[in-house]
Amino acid sequence: MKKKIENFILEGLNNVYTAASILIGQNDEIIMEEYYGTKDGKSPINDQTLFDIASLTKIVSTTTAIMKLYDEKKIHLDDKIKKYLDVKGEKGEIKIKQLLLHESGMQPYSELWQKYKNKELMDKIIQIQPQNKPWTQYDYSCLNFITLMKIVENVSKTPYQDYIKNLFNQIGMFQTTYNPQNTENIVQTSIRDGIRLQGKSDDELCYYLGGVSGNAGIYSNIKDLRKYVLNILNPKIISKKTIDKFTKTTIHKGEKYAHLGFMAPPQAGCTNALDEKSFGHNGFTGTSIWIRPDGKFSIFLTNSVYYDRRAYKDKLQIIRNNINDAIFKEGII
Repeated sequence: MKKKIENFILEGLNNVYTAASILIGQNDEIIMEEYYGTKDGKSPINDQTLFDIASLTKIVSTTTAIMKLYDEKKIHLDDKIKKYLDVKGEKGEIKIKQLLLHESGMQPYSELWQKYKNKELMDKIIQIQPQNKPWTQYDYSCLNFITLMKIVENVSKTPYQDYIKNLFNQIGMFQTTYNPQNTENIVQTSIRDGIRLQGKSDDELCYYLGGVSGNAGIYSNIKDLRKYVLNILNPKIISKKTIDKFTKTTIHKGEKYAHLGFMAPPQAGCTNALDEKSFGHNGFTGTSIWIRPDGKFSIFLTNSVYYDRRAYKDKLQIIRNNINDAIFKEGII
């Protein structure tokens, strides 16, 4: 039962992560909501504590913004990047849906943050050309979602942080934000430049872009993320037709499945529990959201980068697999 899931979480506490929170739901019903550990090895977390949700930003922030603009017919999935951004060469020919499906051919990441910062870094990222021919394969790329963020900003004619904050407010996600001002009740992540990060993005590109990015940077907690999930299952600010379009469109390339903006199982940490009809995402800091079409969902937040950014990934995946197997496969709760 719930004790089994708790035991899985405790296996990683104080050796894989210092903090963990979990919320399991079935549509409006909360099946399990629990909080474990500390923000920093000392201070206990609570139901208001914020986590760096890393690449969950891609669905919670960027895909939500793209769905909203698509719903309002301000963008179309077959639109090319060059319609909205001043880009040359093959990059300009990439379509919005290719960015969402990770079929753009763009490289996974960029080390340009080592040389450039803020607007100059953004300009350089936008001009990066694809390394592979679009449509040919699934290449998961953070650069896709940074590009999508810039498209949202140009189409909405609003600073991205302001645009997405307005959408969050409409959903009731009042604690979810980029660049949180009060960092006291935030879970710490890794060390950068000799300083433990707390309220500063663990992702390098986001950090050097000033904390606002389409691939990472959002801070949230399981209470707000439940509101996000419920808005997907029972849409309020975006039509159900659009939500279905993004969550039910499925591509299959090699061993990978994907939806528009959303990951599809099997994925790390969700290998056996769900099939490709389900949708969600993982985050580098040890976070995940997975949603089954019948309305059952899991939200699991940790700071697995606290002790080491990469050394405990395998342990984390085992824990997440065990949790999701118990929730979705075994059906124990």
